[in-house]
Amino acid sequence: MAAQLLLTFLTPERIGVTPFSILWALPLIASISIVYKATKVYAIKPKAFAKETAGLFGSIVAFLLVAALILCGIAWLFNEKMAILAG
Repeated sequence: MAAQLLLTFLTPERIGVTPFSILWALPLIASISIVYKATKVYAIKPKAFAKETAGLFGSIVAFLLVAALILCGIAWLFNEKMAILAG
């Protein structure tokens, strides 16, 4: 049984390429925000810590959304120009 449990870590999780696939990044972003803030603050005060962590989480999500929109725009422009060049 333990071997079967360990073997599950050798098989990668299949995540589709739909727009909703980005939701899989949210738990990772939350974990990164919490750990980063926990290592940077001198003393953890719950209210201030939650506020700073939420701010970092929001800024990371916003950056990812802006980056995704820019990349989608570049891909769209490239595809449009290639369609014009191809006839």
